[in-house]
Amino acid sequence: MNSLASSGARGQPEFVLREWAGAAGVSLLAAMAVVSPFFFLGTASGHDIAFHMASWLDAAGQWKQGIMLPRWMEWANFGFGEPRFIFYPPLSWLFGALLGTIVPWSAVAAVFVVCVQTFAGISAFALLRKSVDSRWAAALGGACFAANPYALMIVYARSDFAELLAMAFFPLVFLGALRLCGFQIETKATDNFQSIILFSVPFCGVWLSNAPAAVITTYSMAFLFAFAAIRLRSLRPLWKGATGMLLGFGLASFYLVPAIYEQQWVNISGALVGGLTPAQNFLYATTTDAEHDAFNRVASNISVVLLVWAAIAAVAAYRSRRWRNLVRPGGLQALAALTAVVLLLMLPVSAFAWNYLPELRFVQFPWRWMSVLAVSSMLFTAATAEGKWKWISLAAVALATLGCGRYLVKHTWWDTEDMPTLQASLASGEGFEGTDEYDPKGDDHTDLPQKHWRAWFVSDETDAVEDKSKRIFTDAWTAEHRVLRVTSATKARVAIRLVDYPAWRATVNGNSMPIEHAAGTAQMMIPVAAGESRIEITLTRTMDRAIGGWISALAASGSIALLLWRRRLQANAKS
Repeated sequence: MNSLASSGARGQPEFVLREWAGAAGVSLLAAMAVVSPFFFLGTASGHDIAFHMASWLDAAGQWKQGIMLPRWMEWANFGFGEPRFIFYPPLSWLFGALLGTIVPWSAVAAVFVVCVQTFAGISAFALLRKSVDSRWAAALGGACFAANPYALMIVYARSDFAELLAMAFFPLVFLGALRLCGFQIETKATDNFQSIILFSVPFCGVWLSNAPAAVITTYSMAFLFAFAAIRLRSLRPLWKGATGMLLGFGLASFYLVPAIYEQQWVNISGALVGGLTPAQNFLYATTTDAEHDAFNRVASNISVVLLVWAAIAAVAAYRSRRWRNLVRPGGLQALAALTAVVLLLMLPVSAFAWNYLPELRFVQFPWRWMSVLAVSSMLFTAATAEGKWKWISLAAVALATLGCGRYLVKHTWWDTEDMPTLQASLASGEGFEGTDEYDPKGDDHTDLPQKHWRAWFVSDETDAVEDKSKRIFTDAWTAEHRVLRVTSATKARVAIRLVDYPAWRATVNGNSMPIEHAAGTAQMMIPVAAGESRIEITLTRTMDRAIGGWISALAASGSIALLLWRRRLQANAKS
């Protein structure tokens, strides 16, 4: 028997605590190994590093203004702002901002990766201790997931910290789904509603971390529930899965409802331009952009490694009896089928699905489905790590991981100046670039002026006007609230360093004032009368935000109340 102790000892609290402590230690070591190149080469400067670092800095700056959950990104578009925080899930940029208040900003990227990948390893251990009989194999699987090839690609080549965080929740989502599907063999009776909650919470965590990963998770779970319903010839997996997903959506509604409703206010289609469509990112796809194709080859090579890894491990797992002690055969078949579907979705043959399935195109890169392959590979590998095979599994995992790591390190740009450059741009008041997809409709953020004042007078031609009889005084200036006092001998227009958005409300001397725009952009222009005027601009709480917040509050409070009530009933029944 490969387990660390007898089943009787395992039930003791002291042993359980040692199990989890050991898994956490192994996961931490794996996470430290992932960031070890940072100590010698600097910070991996992947495609999205400036985007995420800027979000961390901006959110941390707004905390100092008393804004605990930012909605408007103040320094995007070189100080004109954008509603990025409405649309980008909050967990990653809030966590990055939190780390920035604890450790030096230059270390936040590495600390972020270590924390998240340690959590990923623990998350994987939680799944594996319910799926394989050997705790050694479960610990190996946790380390395997913490340093899986796709995670390495995200860390070194992409710097997509939000997707990395989302993927750390994946094993917990799969654990909840296997339980709801009836594929998990339970050692004790589990309340159905408790199982639904144990699925919905990590499912919500994925949605609050990264939208493309959340779309992948949603389709993956829908597939597993449908597969279970067909195989078991029962609708129970479908309704239980649907209930869990709906509860997860409800918990995340404070983010989801505004993000969905307010898409009509921004150029959200900008997320699919410049080489970001699925058709341009299938495995080994070629375009007219040599640099894009070079990276796509890197991603494709890593995908092939994971596919081969998953296939070999799946065959070995199918022959393993120890797997069947805790997971019914249908669970293995469901995961194998999902792996096959993932392969198809990475190839051009699935183009119709990318074009017609709701929101799937916003995943952008078909190779992002490697996140699911990472879970399957980890599960299948752990299921075969028994007897003499455990050393073979360990050697194979180490070889594959080290090989992928070395390959990615050589194909990555390493730098230490990304964070200092962004910090300097905020200290100087210059801000940083905005994003196409979060640009308000009617605005071309590339035409916005740079290095300008907070407010200035303009003529009818929108040129800056210098007139000693006109003055502007700033009484308040935060991300969501600006107050200006203006004196002018004649009627005038004041240009504000801010792009318009339907949530902004402007008043002049307490009276609502329609906002005018500069030609070609959504830059705010406020007309004022002769004399002294008080301009107040506030980001209001729109109805969609209020509705989303109430849904989340009701979902959370209702779930807790129902769970406590059911536990009390069970306790009374036993007594």
